[in-house]
Parts: sequence; structure tokens; C-alpha cells
Amino acid sequence: MHTDLMVHNANQIALYFASFPRDEAIAGVTDHIQKFWERRMKQQIREYTTNGGAGLHELVLEAVKRLQ
Repeated sequence: MHTDLMVHNANQIALYFASFPRDEAIAGVTDHIQKFWERRMKQQIREYTTNGGAGLHELVLEAVKRLQ
């Protein structure tokens, strides 16, 4: 997936959960990525955050830390 599209999609998920209490929001973003993103996409976002994660919503950055 193009990096810009990945960042956009991940941020859209985070914006949906942004009104939830912080812990629930992070859990929601994590759960969504875990359930609906294919393995290659999860690997791509892990690598992207390892390299700084520029442009990603802070809920996404926290959620990626929790991915298995």
C-alpha cells in the first residue's frame, strides 16, 4: 500500500475512536488494525512507526506498539 494511503487510512480509524476514553480508543484502533488489516499492511505500519511514523495520529502510534 502506498505510504500516504496507509497513513490516511490509519488516521481515519484513529479519528473515529478519538472521542472515546484514551485507553478504549487505543484498544479500538489496535483491534481494528489487528482484525481488518492483512499481514503485509500490519508489517508496513510497524516498519513505518519504527522509522518515526511521520503524520500518524498519536492513537495509531500507541496502537501499533500493542500489535502482536
